[in-house]
Amino acid sequence: MTPAFDLLRIDDLRISFDLRGQAHEVVKGVSMRIPPGKTVALVGESGSGKTVISQAIMGLLPKAGSITGGRILFRDPKAPDQEIDIAKEPTDGLVMQGLRGGRIGMIFQEPMSSLSPIHTIGDQIEEALRLHRDLPKKEAHDATVEMLDLVGFRNPASDYNRYSFELSGGLRQRAMLAMALICHPALLIADEPTTALDVTIQAQVLKLMKTLQRDIGMAILLITHDLGVVANMADEVVVIYQGELMEMGPVEDLFRRPGHPYLKALLRASPHFDMAEGERLVALREIKLQTSPQAERRRPAAQDAPLLDVRHLRKVYQTRKSGWLGGKADSIVAVDDVSFTIRQGECLGLVGESGSGKTTVGNILMRARKPDGGSITYTDEDGVVDVLALEGRELAEFRPKMQMIFQDPVSSLSPRMTTFDIIREPLIIQKKYGVREQRDRVEELMKVVGLDPRFLNRYPHSFSGGQRQRIGIARALALDPRLIICDEPVSALDVSVQAQVLNLLKDLQASLGLTYLFVSHNLAVVHYMAERIAVMARGRLVEIAPREALFRKPAHPYTRALLKAVPYPDLDRLLDFDVAAIGGASDPSSWDPCFRPEEGSSLSHIDLGGGHLVLARSSADVRELAA
Repeated sequence: MTPAFDLLRIDDLRISFDLRGQAHEVVKGVSMRIPPGKTVALVGESGSGKTVISQAIMGLLPKAGSITGGRILFRDPKAPDQEIDIAKEPTDGLVMQGLRGGRIGMIFQEPMSSLSPIHTIGDQIEEALRLHRDLPKKEAHDATVEMLDLVGFRNPASDYNRYSFELSGGLRQRAMLAMALICHPALLIADEPTTALDVTIQAQVLKLMKTLQRDIGMAILLITHDLGVVANMADEVVVIYQGELMEMGPVEDLFRRPGHPYLKALLRASPHFDMAEGERLVALREIKLQTSPQAERRRPAAQDAPLLDVRHLRKVYQTRKSGWLGGKADSIVAVDDVSFTIRQGECLGLVGESGSGKTTVGNILMRARKPDGGSITYTDEDGVVDVLALEGRELAEFRPKMQMIFQDPVSSLSPRMTTFDIIREPLIIQKKYGVREQRDRVEELMKVVGLDPRFLNRYPHSFSGGQRQRIGIARALALDPRLIICDEPVSALDVSVQAQVLNLLKDLQASLGLTYLFVSHNLAVVHYMAERIAVMARGRLVEIAPREALFRKPAHPYTRALLKAVPYPDLDRLLDFDVAAIGGASDPSSWDPCFRPEEGSSLSHIDLGGGHLVLARSSADVRELAA
């Protein structure tokens, strides 16, 4: 039976930051509640105040931040007669030390920076336990191993001694979850816990959170901008914008009958598989595209041959086990016999889980990695180029034709360079134009990506995430490339900013005749951007097809698993968490026999018609399954 009281109640909370002697209010009178055992989703864009509210609950506000009004009332189910006002408690006092990590746990957005690289994950989880419970070393160790098992580590006893850098993104997030839950808290705060994860790993983590919530009986405050995750996880939803409460209520009411224009706009900004051909995402703040006559004149002429032809690409990484007397060399096949073409002016989507080989393919195309086999042929009006044969001056002269937009808009821009210097740098390296012409070109590019040229003297830290990504796009456009490799260009962005950037990329493709290789794990984004889609698993290209054919009738079990793991922002199409078995999607043992590699028989790409190819052994079996 659910207790009659609220586990956490926030009344008229106000939080300000001291910026150069002036108070800047970032949370403006927010009130909300979290019932025991329920999941409340806190939804909004970056800068809306979501994370600041969670920091205030944990007593972890930065030094410049302070609670200037309101209450944060916590009533522990173990002591229901005692109500604690967290807003009035000293952040380093005994009360907060007992609550933080003991009765209130937290999972942070970026598990790599939240875990110590010099301590094993077992030591870090066990430390959290021993801070709040006086347990002997042996009992604490056993409890830690049991928790690692509970959150899905396959070999918890040996995984106890592993370091965070030895784990995948999904396992690091599981380690963070184990640390947050080791003391069986009454409330778990999950701050964007699945933002950077693949859809299958995301489904696993969400399923794990729901299971542990049921077993432990805890409440969850889920901070996210992904409305698909909200629809599948939340009992109640709180929507905030620029520190103010816009709308709140049961998830049924808000998704079926959204009242506030802001929530309606967030729902329209989310890409989904039901979008009609040519339908456009509705960004909250649309970017006005400004293409100059010079840019229009640079538009390439149409051609019959593919712009890029990739054949039998292969990349093997050698690893060596450390030891005093050396170690045995191991081989990891990252890319295995990958072939595809990209036609001029099209967008080819490349999807798959982390570790499938997507980014390695992009790096090989850019000549940032050297393949162990295969060929890359580039064809334009200047002739046919063997990309892998280029060296020295020839390679330098070719590079402007192929550019890259990177995943992380923060780490890919130098913090020591102004926006002007960042965008101008490719022009200097390639010795294009004089100083005056370079300035004109940079200003033109700023306008093209919807930024004010007056901001050219600013540094990257003074821009939002979406603006930084637009700076990265401007830099990629500086040398008039024909082909741009987009490596997860919107995975770190809010849904509203994501819509801005995706619309901008489509507009640039249409106006400048650009060609894209769009690498992503977000199938809804790829569905919106790409005309054809290639699916990678374990270094192999397992399926490639036109967009509609792939989403309407996927042939490979791996593709079907990826599609089933996508959370829809739709209460009538909730995620089947049973498809989120650990390792299930990319594990060949879970595939139909005709798709598995076996000794004595090789896999080949079978043509299902209409440009739809699938990697399998038997054409008859595949056609029967596809039917």
